[in-house]
Amino acid sequence: MGKKHVIAKSEEEMIKEGEAVEKAIAKDVKISKTSGKEGRFYIFSSYNNTIITLTDDGGNVLASRSAGRIGFKGTKKSTPFAASKTAETVGQIAEKMGVKKVHIVVKGIGSGRDSAIRSIANQGFEIHSIKDSTPVPHNGCRPKKPRRL
Repeated sequence: MGKKHVIAKSEEEMIKEGEAVEKAIAKDVKISKTSGKEGRFYIFSSYNNTIITLTDDGGNVLASRSAGRIGFKGTKKSTPFAASKTAETVGQIAEKMGVKKVHIVVKGIGSGRDSAIRSIANQGFEIHSIKDSTPVPHNGCRPKKPRRL
């Protein structure tokens, strides 16, 4: 192991780097004409990750983020903090698109469900409905066959 070199960037380089990041985000965010002022947040929260998708009323995906894509790794992806940060980034994209009224659909049994809903509500969106569409088994899975002795 050698010495670690710290590279000091000038202000111009930092400005160029910031512009490059903004261009990448703008390229990633597809601003559609059909987005209007209403949208839907689909929150899928599992034991391992939280995925939040923003769609318009027709179901066309406008933006999607997961805790892993933001930068959380391993077991940190399944935390409520990661879910709230994911919801904040999708909320910022929604604000740029002009979405004001939202419907929220929650699916899954992870720990990030409530914190994601809270962070969306704290961003100032007008929430019309919150629906839980978690699949529930109606008769369970098939039991094992009896053991033969």
